[in-house]
Amino acid sequence: MAFRRPHLPLSKSIPMTRKLLIASLLLGVAGMAHARTPPSTVAGSNRALSAEARAQALVAAMTTQEKLAIIHGYFPPLAKPAEPIAMIPSAGHIPGIPRLGIPTLRESDASLGVANQIEQRKGDTATALPASLATAATFNPALAYAGGAMIGAEARAKTFNILLAGGVNLTRDPWNGRNFEYLGEDPLLAGVMAGEHIRGVQSNHIVSTIKHFALNSQETGRTVLDARIGKAALRESDLLAFQIATEIGDPASVMCAYNKVNGDYACENDWLLNSVLKQDWGYKGWVMSDWGAVHSTEKAALGGLDQESGQELDDAIHFGQPFEDAYRAGRIPAARLDDMVRRILYGVIASGLMDDPVPESPRQIDYAAHADIAQRAAGEGIVLLKNEGDLLPLAKSARRIVLIGGHADVGVLSGGGSSQVRSVGGAPVEIPLTKGAAASFARMTWHASSPLNAIRALAPQAEVSYVDGSDPRAAAEAARRADLAIVFGWQWQTEAQDPENMRLPDNQDALIDAVATANRKTIVVLETGGPVEMPWIAKVPALVQAWYPGQRGGEAIANILFGDVAPSGRLPITFPVRADQAPRPEPAGLAELHAAEARRDAGDKTNYGMTGGVAPFAVDYPEGAEVGYRWYAMKGVKPLFPFGHGLTYTRFTYANLTVQDGAALTVSFDVTNAGSRAGADVPQLYVQARGSAGIAAWRLAGFDKLSLSPGETRRVTMTVDPRLIARFEEGKGWRLDSGDYALAVGHHAGDATLKGVAKLDALSLKP
Repeated sequence: MAFRRPHLPLSKSIPMTRKLLIASLLLGVAGMAHARTPPSTVAGSNRALSAEARAQALVAAMTTQEKLAIIHGYFPPLAKPAEPIAMIPSAGHIPGIPRLGIPTLRESDASLGVANQIEQRKGDTATALPASLATAATFNPALAYAGGAMIGAEARAKTFNILLAGGVNLTRDPWNGRNFEYLGEDPLLAGVMAGEHIRGVQSNHIVSTIKHFALNSQETGRTVLDARIGKAALRESDLLAFQIATEIGDPASVMCAYNKVNGDYACENDWLLNSVLKQDWGYKGWVMSDWGAVHSTEKAALGGLDQESGQELDDAIHFGQPFEDAYRAGRIPAARLDDMVRRILYGVIASGLMDDPVPESPRQIDYAAHADIAQRAAGEGIVLLKNEGDLLPLAKSARRIVLIGGHADVGVLSGGGSSQVRSVGGAPVEIPLTKGAAASFARMTWHASSPLNAIRALAPQAEVSYVDGSDPRAAAEAARRADLAIVFGWQWQTEAQDPENMRLPDNQDALIDAVATANRKTIVVLETGGPVEMPWIAKVPALVQAWYPGQRGGEAIANILFGDVAPSGRLPITFPVRADQAPRPEPAGLAELHAAEARRDAGDKTNYGMTGGVAPFAVDYPEGAEVGYRWYAMKGVKPLFPFGHGLTYTRFTYANLTVQDGAALTVSFDVTNAGSRAGADVPQLYVQARGSAGIAAWRLAGFDKLSLSPGETRRVTMTVDPRLIARFEEGKGWRLDSGDYALAVGHHAGDATLKGVAKLDALSLKP
């Protein structure tokens, strides 16, 4: 791939996972019976055979009823099986087949940690990583791997063996309510980071999904919308991110999305699931549905769906009796049923789950060690956006510091929805939703990691106070009396809902403006799931993007502010000045959403299921492959902060560019820490190329992350994956034209500190 593993050694500061499970964990759930490793006489037990051969042997040994039983799964909170089944309250449950050693499959949401959204499992806590956008902002694949390995270890210790992780949908719109769960707007960055996260999860011999395949790019009307885009453009953008992540992480399962793609639901989309995923990419694992995303039986089965997940959330159990009826009538061939089952079993075997089953009862977890992983990810993901006059890092000799707003006295904000983790330490602030699509399963939740306490610990000689910010005038007066003010701005986002604008809620813009007017030494720390409008930006000398920083976020923020940790995060998404700079200033489908809400407010009691009564609508993506920073460059729009931007407390220079071209492109250059402090840099390589739409765009073709002492120089080499600079021709594959390609090495998109030209040969690659 067009990246190099980072130079930052993890072994010294992040103890890896499974050998660290030494602290006690008590779950209020009895241990469940699992199929253990089968005896050597059982079909599929011969470890000398390939996973494909073992899966095929198991399929041959199964009865038809056993095959039919494994292609659909329960949603435990709503499940009513014909015979009682012991199920952990969680996302999903598929009973095993003990006589063949096929384990029970127990599924948990796990984007940011082993989820327990509204405390289905009383007292069960887990380590909460920062938002995936924060992990992406580290530009450190090793940290993505470490986070995945940590989550996988905790899941295994809690007896889960399938994690619904691996979100890799590109950020096409800055307001998407689920952006915080994903990894940014660039296919290389998102693909690499997702692939490493998945690889980390599966290092524990459990299954990770990759999701949501594909174009689940907004939450408004996600179950009814039709995402429309050219096939070649989709291959060069969102699908390329999935392809890279799949090649690196080799996920045992792919989760298809709620939405339609070019007219067909993703979970019955023959082109997506059969032509692209299984044929072109040669994917061997299984496709599971998102929960409530199945709309048919025959079309879904023949279109490439292998397993119906969370069946109680669909309008019918399509892969239950309807599937059996279609199968026995010959409308679904026996070969297709066998293929579905074989793919599921292949994933179970290839991941190591069958040969190394999860424990029958919960095991111990070293939560302290895992919290260190979460804190390092948060610290490396924090982005220093602005630092006029070198206001940061703060001197520990500061005498009077006031913190304002954001519940910074008790905790840090987390995103909502299926990724919500009940973190170790609890939730000091938790606000239920009274309306909206997420009301049934999401709460506004703060993790118990107090920035106030963390700052007091680092500045013990200072008088550090807190004001809640509800009254801008009172906050301004407190700021006027202080040496410096730190305002914690926030915007909560959640699965199932999009914010309708990019503004901070609850009059926070007026609050920040008032505080910055009262005290010129005002620092703003943003806890948001993505970009927000900042009408006060000119008044604020220092700005820190902390994302949703996880269960050690308060400590991570304090360390950055005081320089105990050097800021090294870079933006994985573009921050526009205003929403109207983006391709779509607001979510499509708001009229349909508001109409449905008005009917409910007027007394409509109809159960509309997953749609919420929202009428179908289409979302066009005319930008095609030119996502994020490519869109802004194409339109000649200068954003507030570009993709890849992030300041440090030192200064890095680049020099001595060399280019090896011809049949392949390799670029080398020197990176020097020219400042007086140690720090980490993220050099980025961009190449100008034309995609299928014929638009010449600069594309991220490589990145690295390296830690350097003052005065230290290191040579960096990047070899470019040709797909990153090629165009896709439907029915043919990737095509790279011969000729000259401009390239630039810089600190962010649009920066060209070093410039060069590569002369490349023509090249054709399979899809």
